[in-house]
Amino acid sequence: MSRTLKYLRALADPTRLRILALLEREELSVHEIQEITGLGQSRISTHLGLLQEVGFLESRREGKRIFYRFHRRADEGTREYMELAGQGARELPEHASDLVNLKRILGRRQDQAQLYFNQVAGRFDRSYGPGRSWQAFGQLLLRILPPLVVADLGSGEGLVSELLARRAKKVIAVDNSEKIVAFGAAKARKNGLKNLEFRLGDLQEPPIDASSVDLVILSQALHHAAHPAQAVRSAYRILRPGGQVAILDLREHHFEQARDLHGDLWLGLSAGELLQWLEDAGFRKTEVTVVAREEEPPYFETILACGEK
Repeated sequence: MSRTLKYLRALADPTRLRILALLEREELSVHEIQEITGLGQSRISTHLGLLQEVGFLESRREGKRIFYRFHRRADEGTREYMELAGQGARELPEHASDLVNLKRILGRRQDQAQLYFNQVAGRFDRSYGPGRSWQAFGQLLLRILPPLVVADLGSGEGLVSELLARRAKKVIAVDNSEKIVAFGAAKARKNGLKNLEFRLGDLQEPPIDASSVDLVILSQALHHAAHPAQAVRSAYRILRPGGQVAILDLREHHFEQARDLHGDLWLGLSAGELLQWLEDAGFRKTEVTVVAREEEPPYFETILACGEK
């Protein structure tokens, strides 16, 4: 088969066009491409092998990972086909979300603090140490937080709110259930938490003044919202300049039973969606990272999305 026919065959698949468009911008590993595109690892590896075979890509090994990139020494004819691939990729419906996810992945690479945390977390359960627990570490970290005004949107009974109220200047817990709000308020009074206030309201339009809080938390709440993007915009509205939003939620999954078992409106949220909502709302210094993975079916993953006003 002639080189031209090999190139045309390689460019005939939309998935390969997506991959080439990403690698035109940045060197990436198989795992990173998988996170960006949502495609299976074996499928990605097959496409990468074909693209490397025809001369579009080159690779290098770093530890256990292999990184792929556009072939830097490709001749002029090959580069013309690469440009054609980029043009084709821009016409695909997935192109915009691929670029958003690429930005997220590159931002995570630069976050050395997150890298260090992952290393610590990986070592934590390897060996037993008397008195060493996540509960103890949580109490330690809680005590070094500055006195903030916090909004806990979709708070439920207020587990997170109660914990934060022991150090925060004030915590406003918002939930749309009258019974839950009444229960949480009674428990706060019982525990002497005068700085914890429960308010009945919708997390999409929380009953909180604009520019009045330092931190907004949405913990496993957005996948219950009819319009999660609106909730993110509302978080921006109630934050003071320099304030931060922290969103913990399930990563997109396919466990349909969650709708009936837990009343979920959404089967998790994609990292790309969260990043786009944050940026559309006006947040800067945005970051979206997978922070936990369950080891048993249905293997839920938890993502943390952050941004600063």
